[in-house]
Amino acid sequence: MVIEVRIYIEGGGDGRNTKALIRQGFSNFLKPLVEIAKSQKIKWDITICGSRNNAFRDFRNALKSHPEAFNVLLVDAEASVTTQSPWKHLKFRDNWDAPSGVDDSHCHLMVQAMEA
Repeated sequence: MVIEVRIYIEGGGDGRNTKALIRQGFSNFLKPLVEIAKSQKIKWDITICGSRNNAFRDFRNALKSHPEAFNVLLVDAEASVTTQSPWKHLKFRDNWDAPSGVDDSHCHLMVQAMEA
C-alpha cells in the first residue's frame, strides 16, 4: 500500500519565487488528487526542481532516501514523443536510463504545448 506520493517536477528556474509560483500552480492543478490521497491518509509532496537534470537527480535520490514512497518524475518532453514509453523517450532524448525497479508509472512527460 502506498503511504506517500512524492512528485519531482522540472521547472521554476533557479529562483525561490518562481519555484514557489510553479509549486502553487501544480498544487492547485493536482488538488483533487491530493484530496483523495489525504482522505486515504496518504502523504503528498511536490518538489519543484528547476532544471530537468536537477529533477532527474532529485528523483533518483528520492528513490534511495524515500524508498517507501511512490516517487514520480515529471519533466518536459522537449520533443515529439514517438515511443510508447516515457523512459524510452528519455533514453533517446537525454540518454537517461530508468532506475532499477522503476517502471513507466513513475515517469510522466509534459507535452510540448505546455511551454508554448
